[in-house]
Amino acid sequence: MSTKHPVIAVTGSSGAGTTTVKNAFTHIFQREKVLAAVVEGDSYHRYDRAGMREALKKANETGLQLSHFGPEGNVFEEIEKLFKTYGQTGGGNRRFYLHSEEEAEPYGQQPGEFTPWEELPKGTDLLFYEGLHGGVKDGDCDVAQFVDLLIGVVPIVNLEWIQKIHRDNEQRGYEPDVIVDTILRRMYDYIHYITPQFSRTDINFQRVPTVDTSNPFISRDIPTADESMIVIRFTDPAKFNVNFPYLLAMIHDSYMSRRNTLVVPGGKMGLAMELILTPIIHNLIEKRKFA
Repeated sequence: MSTKHPVIAVTGSSGAGTTTVKNAFTHIFQREKVLAAVVEGDSYHRYDRAGMREALKKANETGLQLSHFGPEGNVFEEIEKLFKTYGQTGGGNRRFYLHSEEEAEPYGQQPGEFTPWEELPKGTDLLFYEGLHGGVKDGDCDVAQFVDLLIGVVPIVNLEWIQKIHRDNEQRGYEPDVIVDTILRRMYDYIHYITPQFSRTDINFQRVPTVDTSNPFISRDIPTADESMIVIRFTDPAKFNVNFPYLLAMIHDSYMSRRNTLVVPGGKMGLAMELILTPIIHNLIEKRKFA
């Protein structure tokens, strides 16, 4: 961990709401005039799109466990190296995963490829990571130890499956049985490498639907934000001097379910994040100035 070069990581699976968190941090960085080095978790997959297809084919033939959730599909050691290097020097290397033709065109590359490794911008105030493995541990590799603020964003698992089934079917054209097979194939990695991270976070934002999601495999639609509540758990409220009375006053219909847990309406998730995270970021930057 580093006072002079802090590292912030948002970890959560695809569709969990990490984009909402990223937007909240963007607003905070703008208001606080923070220059952040942004790193995307997809950039630390081991294979590009074509390589992953080939690797999956071989894994199916040999029985190897392979998914984007686990160590066989990622380079955890590169995330750890980056976080450690940035904390020590304020520098490091990154690359980008090109999801679409729009992203790939400026680089003269194809969608599904990685850009070449490049140095982070000089003179940044902090590192901001958003992806699957901001708090992962695997053997001697411990990414979480180098993170100054670790945020978890996770829906209950049935809601996560509903979101994946709808996204992969409607946006990517996969048949439902293929999507279910994918969920089953990566379940081992989900349990061993994704879920444990949420016990290492400083703050968790968990989306809980208030409609029936008991059978996610037949659900016709995704519960909306207004059909959800957000459970916000602080591992150690004293660490960041969380002002619960202020938050309760500012967020209508919020309440405390435990001494370290705030519950807010789903539609207020963005507001809650900015209210909670703004003073934390401010304090990190103030401490950095005197480091």
